[in-house]
Amino acid sequence: MAYVQRKIPFVGTPDTNPETKPFFDGAAAGKLVIPQCVQTKKYIWYPRGISPFTLGPVEWKEVSGEGTVYTFSVMERANPPYCIAYVQLAEGPRMMTNIVDIDFKDVKIGMKVKLKFIEAEGGQAMPFFAPA
Repeated sequence: MAYVQRKIPFVGTPDTNPETKPFFDGAAAGKLVIPQCVQTKKYIWYPRGISPFTLGPVEWKEVSGEGTVYTFSVMERANPPYCIAYVQLAEGPRMMTNIVDIDFKDVKIGMKVKLKFIEAEGGQAMPFFAPA
């Protein structure tokens, strides 16, 4: 089942509160920007303004956009079908996302993927992953 590129539906508007604004600003510029704990240097997913490791401050850093499929599921009954996945970023955290630009029967756990931004309805660019 092949992926058909289209605008991705996005219910409502992105939560661009001060805590998540750096993530959405980065996405608008075509960059994956996520928080890193100042004290432990661990990267954090999902975007937030306080480290879950120390409850201390974070710094927002651009990451490589490279990763591997940790797990996935193909939603065949959706119209159109899509592939939802957890991608383990090269920097460490696992990110829930969609796999695009591939026949879904070819998606495999451990497959190398790279970042691709697709415009959602409403104009916001959102991060997805395609085969590397």
